[in-house]
Order: sequence, then structure tokens, then C-alpha cells
Amino acid sequence: MSVKQIARIFTNGFVRENPLLMLMIGLCSALAVTTATVNGIGMGLSMTFVLLMSEVVISIFRKLIPESVRIPVFIIVIASFTTVIDYLLKAYFPDLSRAMGVFIPLIVVNCIIMGRVEGFASKQPLSAVIPDALGMGMGYTWVLTGISIIRELLGSGTIFNIPVLGDNYQPILFFVLPPGGFFVFALFISLNLFIKKRLKPLTEESEESNDSQIRHEETDGGSASVHIPAKEQA
Repeated sequence: MSVKQIARIFTNGFVRENPLLMLMIGLCSALAVTTATVNGIGMGLSMTFVLLMSEVVISIFRKLIPESVRIPVFIIVIASFTTVIDYLLKAYFPDLSRAMGVFIPLIVVNCIIMGRVEGFASKQPLSAVIPDALGMGMGYTWVLTGISIIRELLGSGTIFNIPVLGDNYQPILFFVLPPGGFFVFALFISLNLFIKKRLKPLTEESEESNDSQIRHEETDGGSASVHIPAKEQA
């Protein structure tokens, strides 16, 4: 697998196939824990750890897992790493663990992880699975962190529980409540669509260049090398 392919797989999770903004999965926990920046970062990193380890294990043993029991096996693997991160948070970050409550154990049934394990890790080699897991995890984390910063800043006047808007600021309760979470989430969806639209011409140009280069290399074996533009496909 080439470096360009690995880079494309890795960056898919940031914008083009962002699990929250494009695929619209895993929204329950994402909106529930984003009232504080620390919670958003903690949830994002926890999800990334479970996603990465689960995809790696499933990819390594994908040829040994019987088709008839693959879903139970996937759940057991995900549950194992969810338990690991749950106990780590309880041991070293008890305040964060209490703040996120039941949403850490519920990672085991998160649609993002099950979707990537079933749809990608169970069919791809390790070289593709690692950048996919890291890209999806970091894409999930940046969205949670961004939503958390806005909701905490406007809803409480703080960031990381540190006052930044002064004593005279009147917190906007709307941003702490669920409707505020959906409102900020909608803003992020709009931003993501805008970025995706701006990146689309660059992506298409890159793909056309790659296709043209491949066809040019294929004609080198003949009597003459003919460059065929990518858009003039039969």
C-alpha cells in the first residue's frame, strides 16, 4: 500500500467520512458529554483507543473468525478494550470518569466502532486498519472538542473550568441544555460541508492526475507513449 493511499485513508475521518458530521452515527454520547471541554477530549481519546485496538485485533485474526459468529466475536473484543479504558479512567482520572458516567461503558455498543470493525477492519490488512482507526478517532475527537469548547464557553463562560469571559458575563443556559448541543452540532455540520465543498476540486484534480499517470505508464510498454487525459475515458 502506497503512502498516498495510507494518507487518504487517514484523512477520510477528518472531513470526507467524519463519523459524526457525515455518517451521523454515535450522536447520543457525543451530544451528552460535550458540556465541558475536558469531557469532550476524554470521550474522544477513549473512543480512539477502543477503536484502534479493536480494529487491530479484528484485522489480525480476520481470516480465523468464522463468518457465523463474527458479530459476537466483534462485541467481545470491543467490550474487552472498553473495560480496559473504563478501569483506567476510574483509577487515574476518577473525576473525569464520574463526569462521563455511563457513556464510557456504552462505547461497547457505539455504532462508530461496530461499523468500522464490521465494514472495514474485518476485510482489510493491518497497514490500512491503523490509519483508518486513527483518522476516524481523531475526526471524532476534534468534533467533540470543538463542540465542547463552544458549549462550555457560552454556557458557563469557562474553558477547562477556567473563567475566560470575566465576572460580568451572564452564561447562556441554552448552550448547556440539549437544544444547545444540537444547535452547535448543526453549525459544525455546515462548516464540514463547506470545507468538503472547497476540497472537492482539489481531490478530483489529484485523482485525475493519478489516473492519467497510470495510463501513461501502461502505454510505455508499447511502440509509443500516448498521454490520455483522465476525462476522456471510454
